[in-house]
Amino acid sequence: MTTRLIHLSDLHFGRDRPELMRPLLDAVNGLSPDLVAISGDLTQRAFDSQFRAARAFIDRIEAPVLCVPGNHDLPVHRPFTRFFRPFRGYRRHISEELSPALMSPDVALIGINTMSPWRWQTGWATRRVIRRAARLCRTGPAHRLNVIVAHHPFQLPPESHKSPMVNAQWGLETLAEAGADVILSGHLHQWRVISPPDPGAPEVLQIHCGTGLSTRQRGEPNDFAEIAIGSAQSASELSVTRWIAGPENRFAPRECTRFHRGADGWNSPAALR
Repeated sequence: MTTRLIHLSDLHFGRDRPELMRPLLDAVNGLSPDLVAISGDLTQRAFDSQFRAARAFIDRIEAPVLCVPGNHDLPVHRPFTRFFRPFRGYRRHISEELSPALMSPDVALIGINTMSPWRWQTGWATRRVIRRAARLCRTGPAHRLNVIVAHHPFQLPPESHKSPMVNAQWGLETLAEAGADVILSGHLHQWRVISPPDPGAPEVLQIHCGTGLSTRQRGEPNDFAEIAIGSAQSASELSVTRWIAGPENRFAPRECTRFHRGADGWNSPAALR
């Protein structure tokens, strides 16, 4: 049986492309996913109006949705609120839970809040939050796929000039040891899949989405990921398809990469056209 997961990120309501909202919803709902993960930056400036727009978008998704906050979901322009009530708008409009989880026998979707008002840009995955996620990874059957959702990447591309997230390497190793299989993240507005056996990378498949709706594209098309998971007791088949918005503002699949997870972890991917 195949489980279909959609990964969206960096919608940035307030700097969004309204002409893409309906096509994105049609594409997501048309795939009939079992779960949808949104890895932060639902808003541009954490205004109530932007959170309401994000909430309306989420409510139109027909599958269960798991969200985590991103740095733009904190009111950086309002210092008092940023430091003393940083998640007020997010909790009011999106979710009281900052590190939510959706658990099933075959797939566990585990959110990690990587946001701190003290590390607004780089992010901070606290050891407490990572240890909680690690415990959840250990609770399920051996064949279950454990998928972590975080806004900030645990591993930056070599060409990135950004500072790494606090506890990134320790967190990546801790989650891998606990049985995390996939990490979904955003923040960079760049599509990238980091797969073992990348040098220095633990046995975790890392999928970085770009932006689904924002005008802040950084030279890349608006996109989202479709992840199809076929599981069995001893191995898992997983495919990652990148959907991009074309010149007619329609989302279409661009490329698909297949992975196989056996007793020795993920094997080398096979790219399909």
